Amino acid sequence: MSVITLSTDFGLDDPYVGVMKGVILGINPRVQLVDLTHALSHHLLLEAALILNTAFPYFPRGTIHLAVVDPGVGGERRLIAIQERDSVWVGPDNGLFTLVLKNRPEATIVHLNNAAFFLKMVSSTFHGRDILAPAAAHLSLGVPINEIGKTISDPFLLNISEPEIKDNRLIGRVIWSDHFGNLITNISRETLLPFLSGSGLNIILGSHTITGIHQTYSQGRPGQLMALIGSSGYLEIVCNLGSAAEKMGLQSVVGLKVEVVSC
Repeated sequence: MSVITLSTDFGLDDPYVGVMKGVILGINPRVQLVDLTHALSHHLLLEAALILNTAFPYFPRGTIHLAVVDPGVGGERRLIAIQERDSVWVGPDNGLFTLVLKNRPEATIVHLNNAAFFLKMVSSTFHGRDILAPAAAHLSLGVPINEIGKTISDPFLLNISEPEIKDNRLIGRVIWSDHFGNLITNISRETLLPFLSGSGLNIILGSHTITGIHQTYSQGRPGQLMALIGSSGYLEIVCNLGSAAEKMGLQSVVGLKVEVVSC
């Protein structure tokens, strides 16, 4: 049985997600639909890119990941499908798939331009329903990706900054604040590893200095900021029984500089 995951910024108060599911099931009634999340931020494409990239390895081979965060709907941006050995992605060509494509130069990418696989009437404001959902459904039936679009080699990629190393400092950024207020950075476990070999470690975030890396949330005192490697494999700033985002007292924490200093 084919699997399609859905990730959107639609929320669940409106019927948009249900309508997309209806379109998919009308084309392939046997497909299994999985709601990954419908609470993506409306304009934070990097956040969505991170979530998509960290989630897909946990799904069966051949899963189709349909994602819609599309502030440019109806504009000049393309709609694309991406296929590589283990997975397929369908969504707008606006940077959502930057991290997915980063290490997959062999992936096939097509511009969804074959109207035979769209709904008959295409709205200029709901391409998720009229183009993306039908495309994902047809792919789940085994339609070859090259039949639904023309191959392209120039997908739009976000300019994602990599952590910098300066002397004994590793400098990264907060790229996402999740529902619990945990601050996920762009510093991966592998990047951090050389800094763990010293006698101590300080992590500086704004006016806060955190000492050491914890293994679990419960190891910190209630209300205490601490650092750990989260389930996504990246350094996180968290707060036991609280929200690290709220504790920072800032309107936005995304983009905030994080310094790791080996002592």
